[in-house]
Amino acid sequence: MRTLIEYDHLSLDGRFTGEDFWSAQMKLAPNENHFDYQFRLLERAVGLVLGRLTYEGFAATWPSMTGGLAEKINSLPKHVASTTLTETTWNAEVLAGDAVDAVARLKESGDGTLVKYGNGPFSRALLEAGLLDELHLSVSPFVAGSGESLLSGVGTTAMDLIGATDIGNGAVVLAYACGR
Repeated sequence: MRTLIEYDHLSLDGRFTGEDFWSAQMKLAPNENHFDYQFRLLERAVGLVLGRLTYEGFAATWPSMTGGLAEKINSLPKHVASTTLTETTWNAEVLAGDAVDAVARLKESGDGTLVKYGNGPFSRALLEAGLLDELHLSVSPFVAGSGESLLSGVGTTAMDLIGATDIGNGAVVLAYACGR
């Protein structure tokens, strides 16, 4: 059975969107520690799970990037949850049927790790369905003050802290095992 790990960027107040979220996030400019963490996360990965918006953003950016992390991300198969995409590029396929059911089948189809990037309703549905095994939260030292909360609407869900990594610039990655 495959392990599904989600990686998200958050502000101190638990938001992943907001009027100035990404400009505040980019002022902290991801550093080598951030990229090293990402590379270690992807070492065992056999594929990526992405929603449509994340897929489109990544597909517009990563293919032109170079280096070890870019090579790893570009080489992995991408499994995209979308009800509107009919064609994909960049080594991607649209998950057939209900995306949550498709991810359950994908997890059962082999070994290794699937890494999910992006957040929102798809993430919450995967968590509520018990399909997320780990949640890695890169928490940056700013308050967004507005915007969507990562886990808004999710019922009480106990998790165990399995790691805390200082990645510099005041940011930490908190890793949790889900569904304890």
